[in-house]
Amino acid sequence: MAGVALVMQKGPNKFSEVGSKDSKGTKTFALVGNVRHTGLIEVPLGTTLREVIYDIGGGISDDKKFKAVQVGGPSGGCIPEEFLDTPIDYSSLNMAGAIMGSGGMVIMDEDSCMVDVAHYFLKFTQNESCGKCVPCRLGTKQMLDILTDITEGRGQPGDIELLKELAEAIKAASLCGLGQGSPNPVLTTLRYFRPEYDAHIQDKICPARHCKELISYVILPEKCTGCRLCLKSCPVEAISGEKSSPT
Repeated sequence: MAGVALVMQKGPNKFSEVGSKDSKGTKTFALVGNVRHTGLIEVPLGTTLREVIYDIGGGISDDKKFKAVQVGGPSGGCIPEEFLDTPIDYSSLNMAGAIMGSGGMVIMDEDSCMVDVAHYFLKFTQNESCGKCVPCRLGTKQMLDILTDITEGRGQPGDIELLKELAEAIKAASLCGLGQGSPNPVLTTLRYFRPEYDAHIQDKICPARHCKELISYVILPEKCTGCRLCLKSCPVEAISGEKSSPT
């Protein structure tokens, strides 16, 4: 809407001086997540993701490694490092599996679990479903249940194929943009981070060490010195035993 005033006052040619060949003007984004400088930004369309994250955002917090950026709000897609030089315009983002959407831009570092990220955004869109159409109302709920099982160690062979089938059906049959876009975080994380799903389902581990239900702690008897620091630190008194024989 802010661009309308410029067009009315100085004409469309003036407006078109900024932006890329196919996407004119500027776009505002809410830059958040694991980036040094967060906030509301405005950039010419055609600016690359790398320029936004590293030149404007100052790079990844605590000097950690960049993992993905989720663009477009809850219905957007997660874009990995290999697409950092993608220009921010409508067609380029669509090719990468994301959308311009509401202008959200969430930066994730190496400690982010992409399965949990998909679960987080799908939970939001499922809660926002008005319930009018069955694909969105029931389909997103079933997808969410599957993702919950995967993040909590109950994932089964065939879950990924079922997620894909449900996602494509929901995109094709939902009545509005919410339902049509809701599977995007799942589809893009499956597309770019499939090994993380496999680790959750097959090995029952979270490579990012984020999903609490898949994390376990053990004491190596040969390393135990009997200092009892672990016993004193345990909040649930789960540790007992003697030196070199903890239980």
